Amino acid sequence: MKKYLIALMMVLAPVTASAAGGAAVPLDSFEVDLTNKASLQRGMANFVNRCLGCHTAQYQRFERAATDLEIPNELVEQYLIFDENKKIGEHMTNAMPAAEAKVWFGNPPPDLTLEARLRGPDWVYTYLRSFYKDESRPWGVNNAVFPDVGMPNVLENLQGTVINHCTPAELHSEHGKIDPLTGEEIGGCMSIEPKSGSMSEEEFDQYVYDLVNFMAYMGEPSKMVSGKIGTYVLIFLVILFVFAFALKKEYWKDVH
Repeated sequence: MKKYLIALMMVLAPVTASAAGGAAVPLDSFEVDLTNKASLQRGMANFVNRCLGCHTAQYQRFERAATDLEIPNELVEQYLIFDENKKIGEHMTNAMPAAEAKVWFGNPPPDLTLEARLRGPDWVYTYLRSFYKDESRPWGVNNAVFPDVGMPNVLENLQGTVINHCTPAELHSEHGKIDPLTGEEIGGCMSIEPKSGSMSEEEFDQYVYDLVNFMAYMGEPSKMVSGKIGTYVLIFLVILFVFAFALKKEYWKDVH
């Protein structure tokens, strides 16, 4: 019994350590919708225009995405492939040298093919919407989800300049909840400078949603097919059950 308790403690130790590693910013809920082809198409365009200059998606091919998202190859070649030497059948990579990227950013920007699958769509969605102005940082911005991140806010001209008025406690509290002592809303202490962004809050949230939805697709493209196959399998099993049950009744009728 003692050995089992020790083994259980060893299994739970990493979980306890990670939970005690510091308070995390509450993540916004994100529902992946792989049936929304319009969102995925916009998300691919957003990813190519805003992310692919620095990051790569080296396990995703342009042509596979075009086929899955029902985008004609000619449109992808015309509007989403900027390197005239790159073919549509190639992977979604860029021309940024890793050595120079390490000098510019401290580390080469990571590949994003599996990022939404690794961290979760909720994390990526909240992260992209959580940059705020911080003059002490090299790029002039910081991030509530990833403190001291070495990445510029590439969406700032769309969202606007976010000013952080939060205390550490407010930053790690859930937005929209009411403090039972004061009756005031907890969180919501960040504000956007007027007329600093080209999109409204709703438009920007939709933009980021489409982008993360596409990244979720990239993490596991087979889900678009496996979901349909799963439905067909369930229908087949229901039909098979009817015949199997009838056969069972036929075999057992003489026994009873």
